[in-house]
Amino acid sequence: MNPVVGIAAFVAVSLATAAFGFYGLRISRTTGDFYVASRTVRPWWNASAIGGEYLSAASFLGVAGLILLSGTDALWFPVGYTAGYLMLLLFVAAPLRRSGAYTIPDFTEARLDSRAARRVTSLVVVMVGWLYIVPQLHGAALAIRITTGLPAWVGQVAVVAVVCFTVIAGGMRSITFVQAFQYWLKLTALAVPILFILFMLASNGTPAAADAAVNPTGAPAAGPYQTISLLVALLFGTLGLPHVLVRFYTNPDGQSARRTTLIVLGLLSVFYLLPTAYGLTGRTFAPGLAQSGQADALVLLLPGRMVGGMAGDLLSALVVAGAFAAFLSTTSGLVVSLAGVISQDLLGGSVRGFRWAALISALVPLGIASMTDSLALAGSVGLVFAFTASTICPVLLLGIWWRGLTDAGAIAGMVTGGVLCGGAMVAGSVLGAAGTPSWLALPAAWTVPAAFAVMVLVSRATRDRVPRTITRLMTRLHTPERPLATER
Repeated sequence: MNPVVGIAAFVAVSLATAAFGFYGLRISRTTGDFYVASRTVRPWWNASAIGGEYLSAASFLGVAGLILLSGTDALWFPVGYTAGYLMLLLFVAAPLRRSGAYTIPDFTEARLDSRAARRVTSLVVVMVGWLYIVPQLHGAALAIRITTGLPAWVGQVAVVAVVCFTVIAGGMRSITFVQAFQYWLKLTALAVPILFILFMLASNGTPAAADAAVNPTGAPAAGPYQTISLLVALLFGTLGLPHVLVRFYTNPDGQSARRTTLIVLGLLSVFYLLPTAYGLTGRTFAPGLAQSGQADALVLLLPGRMVGGMAGDLLSALVVAGAFAAFLSTTSGLVVSLAGVISQDLLGGSVRGFRWAALISALVPLGIASMTDSLALAGSVGLVFAFTASTICPVLLLGIWWRGLTDAGAIAGMVTGGVLCGGAMVAGSVLGAAGTPSWLALPAAWTVPAAFAVMVLVSRATRDRVPRTITRLMTRLHTPERPLATER
């Protein structure tokens, strides 16, 4: 790929993102604008923005790379990513919006009437956010190195700089416009090249297929445990992602939150057809990328390899633009959610505090990413889902649907899930991919049930700590709202 093409695509996406940030600076004035866009985001805009921030480096690059490596075993990733939103629709979206909270720690404090539970939740949310930002920065490093030849750190620093400017300028209201635009850019960036490639193959035949390998890496097929554990992580992990959950606070009412989630299901279903097509095409026509360790770069390199010439460069530029949109949109959503938590708990909850918290939220994972090596993108994000499913998800589900949850139970369950899953992640990194048993590499199948079990058992042992306001709180969570005239 011509390096000028990659640089031009990245600069174009960065300038477009910065322009939205500047627009957000003009329209964002109040604390509500910065935290939840004053709760005025309509379903279509919100759904597009959720699609923009949820479809991260793992979705844009990692899914195709895993399909190249593992074939049909990797199809569980897009299935799990999408099906998790069905669980959000059924169990979380509307009640969470009705809670009236700004952040997940706000919800746990209101539900459990406990400052201690809030502090633990805040710590977990920040950990999840930082763990999720790091793979986005690794993806940016990979993309900038592959497409431009520049040092990997340039991509990481550039993404953090653009995100910080956008978030600090306009907060949630600004990011909503950015992420909605970036969803449709990512969809177009994947759809146009793969359709061009497929039409070209249909008209010219498939001579390269003779060189394809059935299993490029020789990796063994996933067993029942791996599949079940992966699905548990993806389904339950989606319910606890802070940058996704904060989006439901921006809807005018619970009905809008449900409608938003339903639209997101459609948008995700359409999107995940595309990286799947890239993975299958690459498995047939570019298996050498798997053997050379460049599986995650398949989406970036396939148009140039299959098409070539000026047309290949233009298609590659479009894909590069979509890739950087993925890094920027997901990172910005995470920074907004983390800034809300940090500023509320440590910096007084003001707009100034929000801006300082946004800077902290972006710089810490930048330091971590610069000191660590990238794993397979989808695999590393899968571990973050497992950690989220073992910590935030149980307290949300039980807090919304079970009257008996206590602050002691919630804290014990989050600590248990965090320690077990975090310990498995550390052990896996020490042992390395080849030496890690499947129950450590994919721990969600046992860490998630353990977190739920501890939360329930400790809550039953501390029944006297159930908040006295529980009836009023549960009624608020499960009674449909009447939208105000000003929200229509």
